[in-house]
Amino acid sequence: MSLPRQLRDESDFDQLPDDVPISANVADIEEKRGFTSHYVFVIEVKTKGGGKYLIFRRYRQFYALHVKLEDKFGAESKNSSFTCTLPILPGKVYVGAKREIAESRIPILNTYMKKLLNLPIWVLMDEDIRLFFYQSVFDSEQVPKGLQRIRPRTRRVKSISPKAPGFDRMAASRAEALFDFTGSNKLELNFKKGDLVYLLSKINKDWLEGTVGDATGIFPCAFVQIIKDLPQVEDTINWLRCYYHDENVSSIRDISVEEDLSSTPLFKDLMELMRREFDRDDISLNYRDAEGDLIRLLADEDVELMVLQGNSWPSGKNVFPWKLHVTQQDNFSVYNTSPAGGAIQTLTMKGP
Repeated sequence: MSLPRQLRDESDFDQLPDDVPISANVADIEEKRGFTSHYVFVIEVKTKGGGKYLIFRRYRQFYALHVKLEDKFGAESKNSSFTCTLPILPGKVYVGAKREIAESRIPILNTYMKKLLNLPIWVLMDEDIRLFFYQSVFDSEQVPKGLQRIRPRTRRVKSISPKAPGFDRMAASRAEALFDFTGSNKLELNFKKGDLVYLLSKINKDWLEGTVGDATGIFPCAFVQIIKDLPQVEDTINWLRCYYHDENVSSIRDISVEEDLSSTPLFKDLMELMRREFDRDDISLNYRDAEGDLIRLLADEDVELMVLQGNSWPSGKNVFPWKLHVTQQDNFSVYNTSPAGGAIQTLTMKGP
């Protein structure tokens, strides 16, 4: 039974405003840097009226919301005559790698939000819940990087029954369910904690396709523990070749990226990637033109010109045809020189 249908049966769903959220799922996690680094959850929210948008929330914001709801509507609340059974939200964790902690919270938060948005109307209309799921100006101005966990497009396939003649249970790719999962449409697989899920294919890095009993569908990888993985397929990672020029030494580094070879990145994204890869802020990005001179990149238009020129040159498999040259920000001696650049020693640092 879908979430809207459950609400319609339990309450006067049709009287709800169209902007009331009815489902929410973590689409990705992103690291944010301030005085200290922290992770935020990128959440895709769907409303009763069919709207869809993204919000960005830290775990402490979930925790603060839960404390307020317990005070208002919890079973032991003395502040309201209306009480209900609220979903459980585990407390904060202070020990461990921040990214691993954030990753482990994804299935927990997905379950929490699903149960929260399935509560009676008088809870859904609460001001704190409405504000939490509301897309603020800050949310609308953010540019998400990945969104790898948004449900992918899928296809219908025939079920593979473990009861079929000749089916080898021990040889089959399979996983054990760590949590209950209820899909939001017919293409998603429902299962209970402890179920054995036979794997059919890998949709992307966060979603798998599998079968339980006579049902087949997709589900999040985070909800299962792999017992026997699917056979390895060809690596679809692409590589961006970079040349780093530092005084008398020029080094080559191939950086793995998930974008398609035909994509054109933004200047600020390229700059952020290079600063992170080379662990330096005082750098400039360049490309070589047809005459062999280095041209400095300063804006998106320069990147588009570099990509356009690079696409006319031959390139290897899974390698971008355009190349980046990384120089020190204050070093202008690299411009208007011959392609050879004098006697420069070249070191290969890593490659595909």
